[in-house]
Parts: sequence; C-alpha cells; structure tokens
Amino acid sequence: MDDLMPGKFDALPLYQCHKQVRAFKINLIEQGKLNEPTQFTGGSYWLLSTPPNGQAVEVPAEYVAKHKPEVGGYFVVYDDGYTSYSPAKAFEEGYTRI
Repeated sequence: MDDLMPGKFDALPLYQCHKQVRAFKINLIEQGKLNEPTQFTGGSYWLLSTPPNGQAVEVPAEYVAKHKPEVGGYFVVYDDGYTSYSPAKAFEEGYTRI
C-alpha cells in the first residue's frame, strides 16, 4: 500500500476502535516440523511464540499466507474467535492493555 497517495482517502468516514481483544506480541515465528503432531491436516503449520508464558500458538499455513505476520507484530483474537495479525505500530496506537 506504499503506492497510495497521502490524503487520497481523507473524504472517507473516520472510525475509532473500541473493541476488546486477546493478543500478544510475536517474538518468534517458525515452521512446525512435519513429523510432530499437529491439529491441522497435512502437517503444515507455524508456531508463533508467546512471550507471557513461553509457549507457542499453532496456526495453519493459511494464516501465515493470509496475514504475513512479522516478529514484533501482534497475534490478535477477537471475541468471536476470529484470529488476525496487526503490525506493531497500528496495534499499539489503537489498543491499551487492561
């Protein structure tokens, strides 16, 4: 989206976020090993490391392909169970830990 001109969308309505989400800052992304058990078919999955408890969250390869998470960004879970990714700057400007 770097090719978007500044101010191009200024006429669009402005919204403020007020949702509560579960999230953690990603400090490691690694592909799971095919010989390890996984909840996903085909054995294709990725691990996102969780700093609070040192465990990892297992996500399918489709999550990585769709969201393209990066170390330093946030793994986000909404109250309906939908999982997403947010770059650090956007997340930290929009959410405060409660």
